[in-house]
Amino acid sequence: MAKKIYNGVKNSKERSMQKLIEAVGCIIRTKGYTGLNALNIGKVAGLNRSLINLYFGSLDNLVEAYVRKKDYWVEAAGNAGELMAENKTKDTRKILETLLINQLNYFSKEDEMQKIVLWQISERSKIMFEIAEEREKLGEAFFDMADPYFANTDVDLRAVAGLLVGGIYYMVLHAKSNDSLFCQIDVNTDEGLNRMKKAISEILIDTYKRAELAKHKS
Repeated sequence: MAKKIYNGVKNSKERSMQKLIEAVGCIIRTKGYTGLNALNIGKVAGLNRSLINLYFGSLDNLVEAYVRKKDYWVEAAGNAGELMAENKTKDTRKILETLLINQLNYFSKEDEMQKIVLWQISERSKIMFEIAEEREKLGEAFFDMADPYFANTDVDLRAVAGLLVGGIYYMVLHAKSNDSLFCQIDVNTDEGLNRMKKAISEILIDTYKRAELAKHKS
């Protein structure tokens, strides 16, 4: 005879908490951040919305519990993080190119991350501010590694990287929201994505070349 599993108060609470957390993800994917309210979360989870405050203290704490368990930017970085950690190459251009192309690939297909970024740029919130701060810390290690290459030059790698990341976000969000071209590029197609990847590579090559030329002139 199979051993009966005890479904006591503790297990019931843990199951309910997990259902509420999963409901947050479902709403982000289907309705976006504007749909994140206690009523919607309770309906999707199939639970009384009063459990949100009982188990998490507040709606914000519940949403934060979900967002923090999703390592969007770590997943988007792909193997770029491994290249940095292994430190087997001094070619920081290749690391940055890998990071940006991985980010483009991930962001273009992950509806949930698209909704999170849209939330981040649309509304100031404690959760999104802290997530943005943590993302910035991830970039510090790369720039610390790249800075010696650009020392004593006027080439601003941070500004170049910022424009490229911003361009990736905007072009993908524009394409997904409007299903339309941007600068006559259809980011919803492989051909459009490949054009963006080629441009990323060429911009970084030119940026590093400018730094090299500046060092030779000094």
